[in-house]
Amino acid sequence: MTKLRVEDSGFIYNSANQPHERRIAFFTSLCHLSDGTILCSFQLGPGKHSPTSSLGICRSFDGGSTWEETPFPLSSVVDGVPGSLGAGELVEAAAGRILLFATWFDRSEPTRPLFDPETQGILRSKQLISESTDHGASWGPWRELSTTPLKGTALTGPILKWSDGRIGFAFESFKEFDDPSPGHHTAWLVISEDGGATFRPPHQVARHPDDAIYYWDQRLIAESTPGEYFGLFWTHDLKGQKDLSVHRVAGSVDSTIRPQAPEATGIPGQIAAPLRLEDGILLAFVVDRNQPATMTLWQSADNGRSWPADQRLVVYTHDERAVLTQGQKNIDFSQYWEDMGKWSFGHPALTQLDQNHVLAGWYAGTPTHMSIRWARIRIQKG
Repeated sequence: MTKLRVEDSGFIYNSANQPHERRIAFFTSLCHLSDGTILCSFQLGPGKHSPTSSLGICRSFDGGSTWEETPFPLSSVVDGVPGSLGAGELVEAAAGRILLFATWFDRSEPTRPLFDPETQGILRSKQLISESTDHGASWGPWRELSTTPLKGTALTGPILKWSDGRIGFAFESFKEFDDPSPGHHTAWLVISEDGGATFRPPHQVARHPDDAIYYWDQRLIAESTPGEYFGLFWTHDLKGQKDLSVHRVAGSVDSTIRPQAPEATGIPGQIAAPLRLEDGILLAFVVDRNQPATMTLWQSADNGRSWPADQRLVVYTHDERAVLTQGQKNIDFSQYWEDMGKWSFGHPALTQLDQNHVLAGWYAGTPTHMSIRWARIRIQKG
C-alpha cells in the first residue's frame, strides 16, 4: 500500500489583493520541465469566462514552494476579432522548447454568455498554439490548430507526450451557440509527430452511442508504450439527470479500433486528473462537490479497476459560498451550466516532482476572489 500525506501547501497565485480584472483565477494546469522548472497556467479575469478573460502564467524554480508570475503578452484579438481565452495547457515539446495551447472564444458580441441555455451550444471557438524558448518569460505569436469540421471545440486537459517524441492535444466537441440541432458531445485526441508543427486527423476517445451520457473534461496521460493513453472523465447522465461516478478509459492512437466505452471507477466527483507513478500505481486527483466538498487524491494498484476509499487522501475541504440551483439529482442541464459559472473551487492538476513527491494544483476561493493553490504530497511505500 502507498501512503499519502500533505507535506506542505500554499498559493501559486493569490487573488486577495489583486485589482478587479485579475480576481478570478481558475482552469489550473501544471507542466514540469526537464530542468526542474514548473509552470502553471490558468484563466484570469474579472469573472469566470468573462468576455475579457486572458491567461496567467506562474513559474517555480524550487519544486513548487515559491512562485512568480510572468507577464502574459499575447492578445486575445485573433484575426481582428475580440475574444477571450478559456484555458491554457503547456508541454515541453523538446528541451527548452515549450508549447502553450489555449482555447479562444469569439467575443464580438460581449453580452453573449459562453453557453446558450436555449440551443445548449457554446460560443464559436478556435484552438491556438504559441511557443516559448525562455521558460515562459516570452511567447511567440498565436497560430491556429485546426479542428475542422468539428464545432464547439475546447481543450480539456494536459498535453500528452510520449517517449518517442509525439505529443497529443486532448479536446472535446459539441455544438456552436446558434445551432438549433441536437448536440453530439465527443472526446478527441490529435497527435503531432513533428513537435506541434502539424497534427494528424482526430482520434475519437469517447462518445456515447445514443448521446445519453456525456464524458466531459477528459484528463489523459501518456503511457510508457508510445501511443497508449489512460484517461478519466467527469461523467454526466442526461436522461437520469445526475452525475455518475468518474469513468476511466484506456486506448492507443495507433489502433484502428476505437477504445471500449468508458467504465465506472466508483469514485464520486466531477473532474479527475490522473497520474501514473513509476511503480504502476495510478493516482486520481478529484473534485467532489457533494458535501463535504473536497479535493481528494485517490489511488489504484490494479490499473484503475478499484480505488479503495480507505487509501484516499483529502487534500482540501471547501466551503462553497456561491448560490447554486442544482443538487445531486434531477439536474436541469441548462441550469447546471449556470452553476458551473458560480462554483468557487475545483479544476485539479497533478505532476510528479520526484520519486517521493507529487504536486497538486487547483483553484479555490469565494465568488468574488478565486486563487490558484498548491499542495506537495509525500508518497511513502507501505
